[in-house]
Amino acid sequence: MTVLQKHHRILFYGLWLFLGLIQSGLTELQDDEAYYWVYSQYLDWGYFDHPPMIGLLVKMGYAIFPNELGVRLFPLSLNIFSFVIIEKLIDKKNPLLFYTIVLSIAVLQLSGFAAVPDTPLIFFSALFFWCYKKFTANYSLFNTFLLGLSVALLMYSKYHAVLIVLFVLLSNWRLLTRYQTYLAGIIALLLFAPHLWWQYQHDWVSFRYHLFESNVNAYKFSFTSEYFIGQLLLAGPIAGFILLPAAFLFKPTNTTEKALRFSIIGIYVFFLLSSLRGKVEANWTSPVLVAVIVLAHQYLQLQQTNFSRRGLKILVRLLPVTLLFVAAVRIVMIADIVPVKAIQKRYHAWKEWPAIMKEKTKGLPVIFSNSYQRASKYWFYSGQMTYSQNWLGEHRNNYNFWPVEDSLLGKPVYFLDVYQLHRFTDSLQTPIGWVGYKYDSSLASFAKLKMEVEQEKVIVKKEDQSVELNCRFIIPKHYAHFLSKKKNLADTIRAGIFNKERWIKDVYTDLSLQKMMAAKTVAISFNPKLESGTYYFILGINVGHNNATHNSRKIKLVVE
Repeated sequence: MTVLQKHHRILFYGLWLFLGLIQSGLTELQDDEAYYWVYSQYLDWGYFDHPPMIGLLVKMGYAIFPNELGVRLFPLSLNIFSFVIIEKLIDKKNPLLFYTIVLSIAVLQLSGFAAVPDTPLIFFSALFFWCYKKFTANYSLFNTFLLGLSVALLMYSKYHAVLIVLFVLLSNWRLLTRYQTYLAGIIALLLFAPHLWWQYQHDWVSFRYHLFESNVNAYKFSFTSEYFIGQLLLAGPIAGFILLPAAFLFKPTNTTEKALRFSIIGIYVFFLLSSLRGKVEANWTSPVLVAVIVLAHQYLQLQQTNFSRRGLKILVRLLPVTLLFVAAVRIVMIADIVPVKAIQKRYHAWKEWPAIMKEKTKGLPVIFSNSYQRASKYWFYSGQMTYSQNWLGEHRNNYNFWPVEDSLLGKPVYFLDVYQLHRFTDSLQTPIGWVGYKYDSSLASFAKLKMEVEQEKVIVKKEDQSVELNCRFIIPKHYAHFLSKKKNLADTIRAGIFNKERWIKDVYTDLSLQKMMAAKTVAISFNPKLESGTYYFILGINVGHNNATHNSRKIKLVVE
């Protein structure tokens, strides 16, 4: 017992590392992890969906171990160091209680090793609060630099980080009276400038996507109800009903605890309001787990109330249940022992068949229809270059920006898909279902041609009135060279029309690729034939069996 008491931290962190390494090396990559692995193949200052931190972490780990373990090596390391820093945020420490709380949050064990942006976000959130604690204790230039650095690293992890900085400022208005605060902000801005420059070069695409394009749907009550349930499960799932109230009930005694309280309340309220405009994923609030651990620990440790005493007893009694649940899920993630198709497809479906398909497709590049998940996973497990050809009716992703489509233009490829198998000449039965595949001697896909429309909003006065647009075309040289040789493509330029509820229809225009080549600016028109209402449309280019791609921004259409 004496040895255990003396070396409890080594035991706790060592066991966490050991289990994490086993889990990382033996668990199949999940969809988004494979996507971030492709990030690492095209390391850049920014991406369509996220800042570049996760791509950098994967790049470093994969250079050491070119397998699943390498992909997850540095995220797992940050996961462990998160707890080291969070423990430093607690003034009056109770290690046993701290371990109990951390182990009661199952998501930290089951996905803490995952190569996803939330993992570095949690780590750099903890680091930011630690730097903030040092900064408010001593406004030295060194602590000012550390604070600015931590803000930049936080922002490089995920855009949600701006909420943490905002709510910390709201918790302590006196910060605005100190020059060190502005100096820290300048340092953060300078360090974050390369990403902002990338955004400028790409027309602020990430911000436009997250603010105006992503997750904007007609409201459903389920968006809000599922949000509440998701947050309770994220903080537990079994102990969430103890930890969340404890965190909210604790009354801060210093500026750091006050900042944590403002952050947890602010982030929860922000995403609650976000549920009014669309579905909110449970993990979007992941940085609040830092505040939940610290504040719940302080409440259960220091507050002598009936709830704190009963809550502590219940938390300890529930811990074995949580650990058994986590152990069972760990085993299911590693071993294919549960005959449930959904579980098998998620964790045990990609190890073997990509190698078989690689032989059938002669090692040529392959194209998946509108699925960055399948494209990324197939690329990782087969080693074949893979492209996701995104239909204009779905959201774009980074495959619209990577130099994949242009490198394959005019070259022989294979198309793969799990839908509408009648379109394919051959198919292969796999753990994810039948996968159809067919040969194409010359890829003709044009997602990188831009159609810039002057109008941001178009009003049509009556149902049979045509939409008139002034368009400017940006055609990269590589595509222009290809089109100068391929003058008889069966191409169509169409407007994909939709509203907040559903996709409405495609309407063809009289424009063609050759007309775009002949004149860089053209007036085009199409008749939407719609009932009165508010709609949106995107212009897209389609050639033969290829998807109609995103070639313009979203434009508002009002039919009066």
